[in-house]
Amino acid sequence: MLLRRAATLTLSALLLTSLTACGDDAGEGAEGAERLDSVTIEGEVGSAPKVTWEDQMSADEVEVETLIEGDGADVAEGDVLSIHYWIGNGFTERKSYSSYDEGGAPEQITVDDQLTPVFAEAFDDAKIGSRVAVTASAEEAFGQAGNTQLGIAPKDTVLVIIDVIEEYVPPAPVETPASKLPDPVFEKGEPVRFDFKGIAKPKPDGELLRSVLKEGTGKLVTTEMTVTANYLGQVYGADGPFDESYSKQPVPFALTGVVGGWTYGLSGLKVGTRVLLQIPPDLGYGAQDKENIPPNSTLYFIVDIISAK
Repeated sequence: MLLRRAATLTLSALLLTSLTACGDDAGEGAEGAERLDSVTIEGEVGSAPKVTWEDQMSADEVEVETLIEGDGADVAEGDVLSIHYWIGNGFTERKSYSSYDEGGAPEQITVDDQLTPVFAEAFDDAKIGSRVAVTASAEEAFGQAGNTQLGIAPKDTVLVIIDVIEEYVPPAPVETPASKLPDPVFEKGEPVRFDFKGIAKPKPDGELLRSVLKEGTGKLVTTEMTVTANYLGQVYGADGPFDESYSKQPVPFALTGVVGGWTYGLSGLKVGTRVLLQIPPDLGYGAQDKENIPPNSTLYFIVDIISAK
């Protein structure tokens, strides 16, 4: 199991301006009601929208309508936002994806020229706290291929509902003595598990804690880099790790594609560093139930940063 955000691949496929997916011509183009006349959308910002389809949706160019206007600051180029989003197929009249599913936490995006039109235009004139609806043909939204990952063919139409939750402030790790974190247990020189003796059960709303065991002398790691690392991860009180690489081989990770605790816990360290991380649920997997990781788990890691580029 690789330590990746559950929805990272979906969000990446939605945001990037150049998509490589091969489309399916199954959709024949909706000829039903015009745009938002085809649906009823209920609910408040910050909760999953209730979408009731009345008819197939007809749409061509990207159009944006503000459903709920926020009272926060205007969204500007370069802002990093925490958002939730819901995507529906206007031809099949079905939900394709929702970041609200499975207790998902808001996801972070940067407002820049890498966004697809369906997202880029959503943030034009938007305010923090708003809910906006975007309608378009699949070709206008995602390009000629549509988006097969979401089950959206090139001739389908698309409804995207975006909640602009807040401007994202990256968390700063709290430098912590190693004595306040569980001890890694070593066999033949490699970590095999954590010993939680004397460590209190963590609170779900805890902070991101970091303890540098050995400081490296190499390149400084930043959040946009890909790092290659050895690691071992375990949840509190477990008998053994839920994942580790020391018995296999080092693993490359794009820090934009892992849980936030890794992104911000490793940023600012140098290549060659060995570090302990305590990652709270909101910077890990949140309420999602993953293999050997119960919902709302605090994650513990020992990480050796081998390289970064």
